Amino acid sequence: MYTQRLYYSDLYHQLATSNSIVTPSSLAQLAPFVDAHGIIRVGGRLQHSGLSTDAKHPILLSKSSHLAQFIVHHYHLNTLHGGTRLVASLVQRRFWIVSIRAAIRQAIFKCTVCTRYKAAAPQPLMADLPSTRVQQFRPFSNVGMDYGGPFTIKESQRRNSKTHKAYLGLFVCLSTKAVHLEVVTDLSTEAFLASLDRFVARRGIPVQIHSDCGTNYVGAAKQLKTLFHDAATKEALHARVPCQWKFNPPAAPHFGGIWEAAIKSTKLHLKKVVGNQVYTLEELMTLITRIEGVLNSRPLVAMSTDPNDLSVLTPGHFLIGQPLMAIPEHDIADIPQNRLKRWQLIRQALQSSWKRWSREYLHTLQSRQKWFPSKS
Repeated sequence: MYTQRLYYSDLYHQLATSNSIVTPSSLAQLAPFVDAHGIIRVGGRLQHSGLSTDAKHPILLSKSSHLAQFIVHHYHLNTLHGGTRLVASLVQRRFWIVSIRAAIRQAIFKCTVCTRYKAAAPQPLMADLPSTRVQQFRPFSNVGMDYGGPFTIKESQRRNSKTHKAYLGLFVCLSTKAVHLEVVTDLSTEAFLASLDRFVARRGIPVQIHSDCGTNYVGAAKQLKTLFHDAATKEALHARVPCQWKFNPPAAPHFGGIWEAAIKSTKLHLKKVVGNQVYTLEELMTLITRIEGVLNSRPLVAMSTDPNDLSVLTPGHFLIGQPLMAIPEHDIADIPQNRLKRWQLIRQALQSSWKRWSREYLHTLQSRQKWFPSKS
């Protein structure tokens, strides 16, 4: 009662005066009245409900009063640091605190335990993209490497044939996002080197290979480094993979977002096609190669709505001059050379692809998708 006399003295005077209009309207809509003990209660519209008297006519309190703050703090602790909705539902069974949600949020903000548990670690500003992502390089000149799986394969198509595990080795070009997929039978260094040999034989020797700190990658790097330190074997192995290995820091998968996204896309296609079936090694290799063609036909930028516009830029433009899943063009081998300089046209098509890469795709990497600078 003393708290109400301090914060609602004008309301007391208005209720004591007959035919007086209650102001402001936020209090008038509550239809307040003074009970037999001199306490202002909410009249409301729940007179004929089955609730208790305190719930029908809760005591009116201001959110700025110390009593309201103590009540909110009591229910907050009694509900084991409950949230705004839970505390409000319990408080309003006996008390009507004006702007109760703001009062509860203020109490939660002052609670040391709640503040400690909702504290977020400071986020650094997302770094600029490395030069391998934003400069023109030969496809698969700078490569990101990752593993996916395991996948179950069977020895043959015979019924009850033995099953084994197989893994997916992924190589992604850091400049063009072109993808190369390999099937690896285990996670040993020897199997990884074999998949690397197959990749190099078809895509060329890369300048740099970026990967996570997997034990198979580290073992491969150490093995190659030991071999190249030997002058006798350096010349014999020079045609293998004389490239530079770069490993991400431990527990930092965001350093390899481009190949993590490629692994995710590959697994998505695999899950939709394979399902619960168990393929043989040959069948899995065929499926993986087809998925590789699909991934290399994805557009790098949004497609234009102009029907006269050129075809959308894809990683396949940098590999064969067009999307890998595109329909073959007409044969022009019989056209006389004085009418068509084929190799100049091929070179021009490749250069135009890089111009479109700079004009259409490169600016899409400008904005940061996460890790913005936080407000101080």
